[in-house]
Amino acid sequence: MEGGGGGGGGAHYNPRTVEEVFRDFKGRRAGILRALTTDVKEFFQQCNPEKDNLCLYGFPNQVWEVNLPAEEVPPELPEPALGINFARDGMQEKEWLSLVAVHSDAWLLSVSFYFGSRFAFDKADRKRLFNMINEVPTVFEVVTGSAKKQTEEQPSSVTKNGNRSKSNSKVGMQRDLDVKSSRKIQVSEEDEGAEEEGVEEEDEEEHGETMCGACGDNYASDFWICCDMCEKWFHGKCVKITPARAEHIKQYKCPSCSNKRARP
Repeated sequence: MEGGGGGGGGAHYNPRTVEEVFRDFKGRRAGILRALTTDVKEFFQQCNPEKDNLCLYGFPNQVWEVNLPAEEVPPELPEPALGINFARDGMQEKEWLSLVAVHSDAWLLSVSFYFGSRFAFDKADRKRLFNMINEVPTVFEVVTGSAKKQTEEQPSSVTKNGNRSKSNSKVGMQRDLDVKSSRKIQVSEEDEGAEEEGVEEEDEEEHGETMCGACGDNYASDFWICCDMCEKWFHGKCVKITPARAEHIKQYKCPSCSNKRARP
């Protein structure tokens, strides 16, 4: 598939606002994703190991192209990583595509922040641009399928905790609910803003006297789970329970209670 004259290396396309740069990013990302997913057979064929320094380009109009680096020095935009044919024949196709995806993610970011630097985005604009980009799964995550896995494993308790940190009354109410529920999960997040930070401090004070039944340390901003039998709290790391796994546990028993049940 040819890159098309409209997308070409961006010589006549200069997005100047955060929204325009993000739109440029999404178009280029869509082109690269198409090459690595729906058009992967065609892409693989065009990557001839006998040709050196071939690059995968994504253009704002969602078109991809495999071509040699631009001859002009310096080029209008940052060049993609050279050598996408490197060890192509010596790797499994999935591993090779994942490697290309990683380099493509790095190139997409460099192009976006090239525009940001060229048009003097300030700190706030750079942060907003990065946050917008960060909300979209990376090419690597899509190609490897990890983006879908992360979505499926995202615990609903994070949302509950976000609501819990909005008021002092909800802090106590949520913990009481957690004690009585079949899934007792606490996930502390880093919140921005002075008001939210104050609530977070009160949250830690409230749990300051709670001790981990495994290591004996007190409450910290970490994932905790409560045993339904003895009602002791444990650090998730101490009992080898992750938030994703806890979501599927209807009734949690700590190692001590499990051993008691197992004895004749």
